[in-house]
Amino acid sequence: MSMNPKLSVSTFILLLLLTFLLIPSHSSSSDEESDDDLEQLLAVDEQSQEDRPQHQQSEAETVSKAQRIVLELTGDNAKRVVDGNEFVLVLGYAPWCARSADLMPRFSEAATGLKEIGSSVLMAKIDGDRYGKVASELEIKGFPTLLLFVNGTSQPYSGGFSAEDIVIWVQKKTGSPIITVNTLDEAQIFLNKYHTFVVGLFHKFEGSEYNEFVKAAKSDNEIQFVETSDNDVAKLLFPQLKTNTVFIGLVKPEAERYTAYDGPFKMEKLLEFLGNNKFPLITRLTESNTVWVYSSPVKLQVMLFSKAYVFQSLAQPLEDLARKFKSKLMFIYVDIANENLAMPFLTLFGIEHANKTVVAAFDNNLNSKYLLESDPSPSNIEDFCSGLADGTVSRYYRSEPVPDNENASIVTVVGKTFDELVLHSPENVLLEVHTPWCVNCEAMSKQVLKLAKHFKGFENLVFARIDASVNEHGKLQVDDFPTILLYKSGEKEKPLKLSTKLSAKDMAVFINEELKPKEGSARDEL
Repeated sequence: MSMNPKLSVSTFILLLLLTFLLIPSHSSSSDEESDDDLEQLLAVDEQSQEDRPQHQQSEAETVSKAQRIVLELTGDNAKRVVDGNEFVLVLGYAPWCARSADLMPRFSEAATGLKEIGSSVLMAKIDGDRYGKVASELEIKGFPTLLLFVNGTSQPYSGGFSAEDIVIWVQKKTGSPIITVNTLDEAQIFLNKYHTFVVGLFHKFEGSEYNEFVKAAKSDNEIQFVETSDNDVAKLLFPQLKTNTVFIGLVKPEAERYTAYDGPFKMEKLLEFLGNNKFPLITRLTESNTVWVYSSPVKLQVMLFSKAYVFQSLAQPLEDLARKFKSKLMFIYVDIANENLAMPFLTLFGIEHANKTVVAAFDNNLNSKYLLESDPSPSNIEDFCSGLADGTVSRYYRSEPVPDNENASIVTVVGKTFDELVLHSPENVLLEVHTPWCVNCEAMSKQVLKLAKHFKGFENLVFARIDASVNEHGKLQVDDFPTILLYKSGEKEKPLKLSTKLSAKDMAVFINEELKPKEGSARDEL
């Protein structure tokens, strides 16, 4: 797989991450068949389940019941269900889609969770492959897709993809953004359900500080907010509480479990605090959390690609580094055995086989990438991270091995030799930039070869070519292929771009005209 140089690193990564979540839908030629009224069947089924003795309900039956809480939409009932209910969360799926299959049980579990807390949201799903026309009318354009309909009008889902994430997002959009806990028993029940949350201690649920807390809860789409006016309840929720006054803290299920907020009580600052602290010290990248990871406000991201047992040996040193460089660097682990997840990133560094530990980094603000090229020992990783944090690590550019250009009529340039052979060369250089997948590049290469033969022996002019699919350089910014650039001696910072529509003769005339002041008489006939 080759990266199209027309795409910036950050744009490519974003497109890459989106492909993990959204598979384009396929139109279906199947007729939209009518089904029985599933709402009535649902009610009957639930009643029959409740009438059965509890000990007879196996775990499989419990899962099955959770799935039946989700209403199946068809061509007959979709419009009626969406238009006839205040809140409907719709999952568009396809039976052949692996990510749909992965999300389905989480969606069903979320449906159960929402029902248990009395949510008025109707959870529904539709086979977008079977009912393609209806899915299209609902604006389902790929699989899986989650859409929340409010009185018939849709809005895209923007939360996480665990059952807890779905419950939190739906509650924030359709109910109260904050759960109030008054007693220790209620706090314990809350702790059994939620693993990541923001706790606020306010002796009165009013005033400017509390209002900013509420605004932050409404603005955030991912984390459950919980409030209490009882110090003992707050202490149970946040055991490291050391004050009896107004307090806000973040709780996460990992090594850095409790983080107290010590900034001003302003919504923007609270949200900034959450953005910098909501991720684990080391985030494990999966197909379902890729866009969430990319949304982090920490845009300089260190990625460790390794097998699981290697990661275990490096986990503690990496956690220490994550604490040291908090808010500067984000640390991400990718299981290198998952080639579908790891290889698209590694290919950006010219790594075609995932068989060894790799430490790399992306700066999504600067569209740049970095690679630790020494042994990935804890000390070398720390030096690499220190250099990233203070800006002393050089950007990484892909390059093929340095070729042997002896007696070549057209010099092959690679990323490592671009400075030497093009920018720092005292000669004029005509550079052909091509890629293997470019349909017009082969014809242009023949033209350039013809020109090279024509100008053979022409003093102070070198013909060169570079494969931009596997070679990069900071000064080589190309928008389309093929591209022909003339780097004139003494003016290398501003190469001239030749039109690829020119004939070989017209190119020869152009070259002669540009080089004539320095090179003397023209030679313009081929």
